[in-house]
Amino acid sequence: MKFSLYIAKRYLFSKTSNNAINIITIIASFGVIVGTLALFIVLSGLSGLRTFSYNLLDISDPDIKITSLKGKSFLLNNNIQSLLDKNVDIKENTKVIEERVFLEYKDKNEIAFIKGVDENYTNVTKIDSAVTIGTWLDKKFQSTAVIGEGISRKLSLGILNFGEPLSIMIPKPGKGFINPSNAFYTLDTQITGVYSGTEEFTNRFIFVQIDDARRLLRYKANEVTGIELKLAAKTKNDDVSSELQKLLGKDFKVQTKEQLNEVYFKVLNTETFVIYLIFTLIIIIALFNLIGAIIMMIIDKKSNLKTLHSLGTSVKEIKNIFVFQGFLLTVLGMVVGLILGIILVLLQKQFGLFMITQNLPYPVEFTFFNLLIVMLTIIILGYVASKVASSRISKEFIER
Repeated sequence: MKFSLYIAKRYLFSKTSNNAINIITIIASFGVIVGTLALFIVLSGLSGLRTFSYNLLDISDPDIKITSLKGKSFLLNNNIQSLLDKNVDIKENTKVIEERVFLEYKDKNEIAFIKGVDENYTNVTKIDSAVTIGTWLDKKFQSTAVIGEGISRKLSLGILNFGEPLSIMIPKPGKGFINPSNAFYTLDTQITGVYSGTEEFTNRFIFVQIDDARRLLRYKANEVTGIELKLAAKTKNDDVSSELQKLLGKDFKVQTKEQLNEVYFKVLNTETFVIYLIFTLIIIIALFNLIGAIIMMIIDKKSNLKTLHSLGTSVKEIKNIFVFQGFLLTVLGMVVGLILGIILVLLQKQFGLFMITQNLPYPVEFTFFNLLIVMLTIIILGYVASKVASSRISKEFIER
């Protein structure tokens, strides 16, 4: 084994008399470098996009959300509140009221969801940090609201429009004849802030004080549609969710942030896997150059191989020479590609060389997991390519 490795290193770092072989070897090395660089940058970009998206979800979604399976709302009794307060894994909890509503401002209408929140809501989500215009809700002021950028654009509605309020309406329950002039419960609000986020989020919610939402929906003092939780650091959401589900029973539904956005995460995971497969296929195609370079080297060194065989070197050891040569060539190309990739990722993270918008650099993230994935992919494919190329060697080929 040591003998085969020694000869392989000699062949790798020495030029052959045939310039065509040298050029093919350089092209093969360049293919490995570019393939490694591209795969690492793409995986780092997808990791950055995942982290960026997860940070956006920190604005819109809690770590865990509890809702009722029997009807839209439920009464928050002392037993449920005590259960949440005693759980050491739960850092903060907040009560919310959600319902689909009809918005009307001047001559424009829109359907959205009202979300009544209490003072502790900003400790569970980071929604207040997403307010780009105006301020978040203040309990000192009643009948105020914070809307998303999407709703703001659709209704041509800004902040502090004192001339005319935004009307939030919900149909009155009941049967029989409906008087069109008195068919809705109405809450007139003034807008104090506009928040940003994902397109779906900014088109979906209008935030108000929880007391205003109760008044609009005619809810009781302790009636809510959900409880949202912020967990302590380094706590596994799934474990806490399963525990709470057992304690609360089958009348409640306990969902983690990932479950609340199940479709989104499935799409992201599928996209990552498909892109990895595509770039792996590109690397496989690039490694055909490596196979060609090794085969050309075998043909060029045929007389040397005959001499080695005459001196007692086995066919297996001769095959190992070119397996090691191809493997070393792959590893060197991989190392160079990874160094360049790491440098580019760190530069992008630090200086934002590539921008999505004027103020938003494309998100990237350096992770050792991506580094390991790239290394394993390149090493395994390089080894397979080297084995395929060396399989051409046989006793008949050497002695011929």
